[in-house]
Amino acid sequence: MPSWLTDPRVLAAVGVAIALVVAVLVYRRVKRRNEFASPLERATFSTLHTVSLAAPALREGLSEGSAQFAVPYLRTLLDTEALSMTGSDCVPLAWDGEAEHHSLDVRQYAEKVMRTGRQQVASRKDIECGSQDCPVRGIVVVPLEVDGNVAGTLAAVSADTPGPVLLRASAEVARYVSSQLELADLDESRARLNRAEVRALRAQISPHFIYNALNTVASFIRTDPERARELLMEFADFTRYSFRQAGEYTTLADELKNIDRYLALEHARFGARLTVKVQVAPEVLSVVLPFLALQPLVENAVRHGLSGKPGGGTVTLTAEDSGAECTIIVEDDGVGMDPKALKEENRDAHLSGAHVGLGNVDDRMRSAFGPDYGLVVETERGAGTKIILRVPKFRAGVRV
Repeated sequence: MPSWLTDPRVLAAVGVAIALVVAVLVYRRVKRRNEFASPLERATFSTLHTVSLAAPALREGLSEGSAQFAVPYLRTLLDTEALSMTGSDCVPLAWDGEAEHHSLDVRQYAEKVMRTGRQQVASRKDIECGSQDCPVRGIVVVPLEVDGNVAGTLAAVSADTPGPVLLRASAEVARYVSSQLELADLDESRARLNRAEVRALRAQISPHFIYNALNTVASFIRTDPERARELLMEFADFTRYSFRQAGEYTTLADELKNIDRYLALEHARFGARLTVKVQVAPEVLSVVLPFLALQPLVENAVRHGLSGKPGGGTVTLTAEDSGAECTIIVEDDGVGMDPKALKEENRDAHLSGAHVGLGNVDDRMRSAFGPDYGLVVETERGAGTKIILRVPKFRAGVRV
């Protein structure tokens, strides 16, 4: 089971969404018990639909833009005179509805919420209003919490005196908003982790490869200057791509171009000892996969599979169309190894440099596409190594 399924913030978000639907339905039925004519199923669908409309903006985090988009939908859930959302500075990020002249009252009570972390309730006698026609009879301000800290507030401005039903419903809506903000924070944490893993992979790959590549170029400077120049250009293009800052994902076509550069340098180093076979279906070239997902697998085949084999061997790279997926196989006929030993070495690969990048690529594939999309490694001593990865042709949120 993937770790994110057991993350308390994910479980809390699911529970909060269910509780929110129940609380809002009860509140709306109590408030409109003489007007409710729709079946319960229709009310349930309406509430869930409204919740789903607010969710995408909230999943981007707490900001003026996300608040302005989500607040009108949240106000629909509570059916209040107005609804406001503030940030940590208590300044309203968004206000939907009438009676905006009470924004100073909202700010006053939002400051109390930020200090105490507790819900604040104001009745008509607690708020100042110079308008005789003002319909506002109370304000309920509840905290929005992210990872145990109050990140902002949600304020319900009511035309009715705040009662227990509004207090409970407001709290449930705030819990739902908080759960979405928690997930936004989790998304950002995951994105930061992915970026850190790419940086770690670069650091792991670069030392030995750069050393070997530059030694290879140096060996041709006197004997074949033109070849040395070509290899140096390949090396420059390889490092430019590998250390780019363009994002977490790339296309299979771009990844293959970089592998060509890598193999050109390695072929110059190994000569006739290295044979490469590539077979790629044209229809999968546009498939999107994690940045630097393939090059480490090819490097592992060359570095661990063939470099220790007398006479060298062959690395085969295939990419096939498998319906909704692309199947990529990196295979070598090198020395292979004991599967149990491979598993043990990969535990400390980040320290030893053993089997460069396999664990890193496996983690990033699972993070991007789910637990079923990790690497499959088949190997035995003397029988070479075969690495298989499946890449969905489409996955929400995965794009170049």
